[in-house]
Amino acid sequence: MMYFFLVFGFFLLIKGADFFVDGSSSAAKKLRIPPLIIGMTIVAMGTSLPETSVSVSASIAGKNELSISNAVGSNIFNLMVVAGICSLLCVLPIEKDALKRDFPISIAAAAALLGMGSYFGRLNRFCGIILLIAFVAFLYLMVHSAFKAREASAGNEDDEIKTLPVWRCLLYMTGGIAAIGIGGRMVVDGASDIASAFGMSDNLIGMTVVALGTSLPELVTSIVAARKNELDMALGNVIGSNIFNILFVLGVAAAISPMSFTRLNCIDTSMLIAVSALVFLFCLPKKKLVLWNGVVMLSVYSGYTVYLFMRN
Repeated sequence: MMYFFLVFGFFLLIKGADFFVDGSSSAAKKLRIPPLIIGMTIVAMGTSLPETSVSVSASIAGKNELSISNAVGSNIFNLMVVAGICSLLCVLPIEKDALKRDFPISIAAAAALLGMGSYFGRLNRFCGIILLIAFVAFLYLMVHSAFKAREASAGNEDDEIKTLPVWRCLLYMTGGIAAIGIGGRMVVDGASDIASAFGMSDNLIGMTVVALGTSLPELVTSIVAARKNELDMALGNVIGSNIFNILFVLGVAAAISPMSFTRLNCIDTSMLIAVSALVFLFCLPKKKLVLWNGVVMLSVYSGYTVYLFMRN
C-alpha cells in the first residue's frame, strides 16, 4: 500500500501540475498580469498545500521537529534542486523585480525565522502572528504590483496570444491544485511510512523524505513551466513558495501550537540563508541562472544531504 501511494501520488502531481500551469498562464494573459506575479502568488500557494497540511498537522500532533524541518527542508530543496534542475534544462532568466524585491524578501523571511527561533528558543504564538502579519503585507505588495502591471499593459493586448476560456482556466486551476494537494499528501504518507520503517528521526525525515515529498509539486510545476517556456512562472513559483512556507505555513503552525526551535533547526535555517545568498549572487551579474550554476546547486544539496544522514 505504501508503494501504491507513492506511484499514484506521483501521477497526480505530474498531471495536476500540467493542468495548473496551463490554467494559470492562460489566466495571467487574460488578466494582463505578469506570469512572475502569478507564480509568486497563486501557483506558489497551490504548490505549497502539502507543506501547509504536513506542518499544521505536525504542530497539532506535537511533532515540532517535523513541522519546522519540513518547511526549512522544503525551501532548501526548492532553491537547490527545483531551480537547479530548471537551470539545467534551459537558461533561467531572473526578472529585475525578483532580484530587487522578491529574493531579498525570501532571505529576510529566513533570517527572521532564525532570529526569533534563536532568541525565544521556540516559535510561540507571538512569533506566529508576526509571521502572518508579514505574509499579509507581502500579499498586498504582490496584488499592488499585479494591478500596476495590468494598468501598464492596458491597450497593448496581443490578439495572437492563445488563451483558454475562463471556465476552462478555472477548471484547470482548481482541478490541478486539488490533484497537487492530494498527490503530494499521498507521496508524503507513503514515503514517511517507508522512512520510519528504517528508524529515521523526525528531524531527518522532515529535512529529507518529507521535504522532498512536499516539494514535489514545486519541482514538477516549475519543470513543466520551464518546458512550456513560462520561465518567469518557474522561478516565481520557487521564490513565492519559499516565502509562503515560512511566513504562512510556519506562521499558522506556530499560532496554533508553539514549537520548540532546536539547535538542529538553527543549523538548517542558517543553511537556508546561506544557499539563498548563493543563488542570489549567481543571479546578480547577468540576471539569469545557467547550466554551471545548476550543477553547483545540485552538488551543494547532495553534500548537505550526506551531512544530514551522518548527523542522524
